[in-house]
Amino acid sequence: MTADNKAGEITFDDFLKVDIRVGTVVDAQPYPEARVPAIKLWIDFGDEIGVKKTSAQVTKHYTVESVMGRQVCAVVNFPPRQIGKFMSEVLTLGMPDDDGDVVMIGPDQKLPNGGRLY
Repeated sequence: MTADNKAGEITFDDFLKVDIRVGTVVDAQPYPEARVPAIKLWIDFGDEIGVKKTSAQVTKHYTVESVMGRQVCAVVNFPPRQIGKFMSEVLTLGMPDDDGDVVMIGPDQKLPNGGRLY
């Protein structure tokens, strides 16, 4: 979706179907085989959800080292999706900067892993 596209209106019940949680990156690895440069992330969402993995196209602003320990927000209730040879279990959220490169979304304070956006 581009800035020119507008999503249709949704209900509050629609919003509640999207399970967005905060988690801490506990492992990160380069993903050189990806079609678009990416980093493999393992994110700890706390005891209820556990550690989930994903691939994120965030290499313009982040390195493997800089994402370690960072808290990020992700949609945790999408079905797993094959990304090349890697199975992604969550969708890490981000927004484009002026050049269209992804800046990850996360809290500005330390939060308990697994906290749900509301």
